[in-house]
Amino acid sequence: MTSSLLVLASSSAYRKELLSRLQLPFEVAVPDIDETPLAGESPSATALRLAREKAAAVAAKMPGYIVIGSDQVATLDGEQIGKPGNHANALAQLRKMRGREVIFHTALCVFDGRNGQAQVEDIRTAVTFRDLPDAELDAYLRIEQPYDCAGSAKNEALGIAILERIDSSDPTALTGLPLIALTGMLRRIGVSFFNT
Repeated sequence: MTSSLLVLASSSAYRKELLSRLQLPFEVAVPDIDETPLAGESPSATALRLAREKAAAVAAKMPGYIVIGSDQVATLDGEQIGKPGNHANALAQLRKMRGREVIFHTALCVFDGRNGQAQVEDIRTAVTFRDLPDAELDAYLRIEQPYDCAGSAKNEALGIAILERIDSSDPTALTGLPLIALTGMLRRIGVSFFNT
């Protein structure tokens, strides 16, 4: 099967970089959806719903394509933690999470526009944050400015220094696109990775 039919339904530079690691040609299309959690919705359910909705929104505009949608929801004590958006919110998030375990739900949806079938999965990552003083947290934020990241830390960059432990079946899930799960899904629908 030709892989030129792949589309990443995302505006995320992190997801685009991750998908490019697979060395498959793909296009990027930005889904226009409301990402607000629904009342009473679990973090996993939110992530799965949004991954599906992103893929569906792009698939509706690009029929016949294989569309990849992904979404991530971070949670502490069952409460969803969104993207901080600014320095003050990011510092408040890191203060709340220091010395604690945060669960990241990274949902993935692969929608095959050739037959209308969708595969979905939620990859759970448990992240323990170091118990660091405010001055270190503030300094980290000023250097990296991870205001577009749920949990206020870029684990693929300097943010790794404020983390104590990461437990996941897929090391790329925390960055936003679980490649182990994705390659499995793509293989199931006939995508070849090594031109064999």
